[in-house]
Amino acid sequence: MKSKKVIFTSALLLSSLSIQAGDVVPADMLAAHNSYRAATGSPALKWSDNLQTKAQNWADNLKAQGCSLSHSGPGENLYYASAKKSATSKDSSGNWIFELSVQAIDDKTVTDSWGSENQWFDYSNNECNAPAGKSCGHYTQVVWKSTTEVGCGNAVCGDSSQVWVCNYAPAGNVSGQKPY
Repeated sequence: MKSKKVIFTSALLLSSLSIQAGDVVPADMLAAHNSYRAATGSPALKWSDNLQTKAQNWADNLKAQGCSLSHSGPGENLYYASAKKSATSKDSSGNWIFELSVQAIDDKTVTDSWGSENQWFDYSNNECNAPAGKSCGHYTQVVWKSTTEVGCGNAVCGDSSQVWVCNYAPAGNVSGQKPY
């Protein structure tokens, strides 16, 4: 029993170290967002410390609730990354011993996941033609022309998964309006 406790403690230490490694880098997040915005003619976003605080608080709240994704309100994009699962050894019975670790996710990866929805957005008809289970709303929020600010936060969950949150002001995705 004692060895399990030591392994668990090590896993918690690894998770807390990874939180620092996965922190949002405002300049990188802005660059990723603004590359999508430039392609649509939308003006560049500015970083908001107030929105970052709001996003970080929501990421921490999601972590406290088991990392199940739910929105705190309009003008928000969410991203989830599962833990990386690997096995390098077996126990005495020959069963693999799996370890969970935090995936190396960065600001560009998160933004690109949202931006990749542009493939399904039909601007001329202002509609989304995404396959089942997919959407365009993350993309349209990233490029929403009247949005001027963004702030983001993230949290690493107890199982080494991650949640990322970006809040936008003013919020986009207004029904019936084109994003740019």
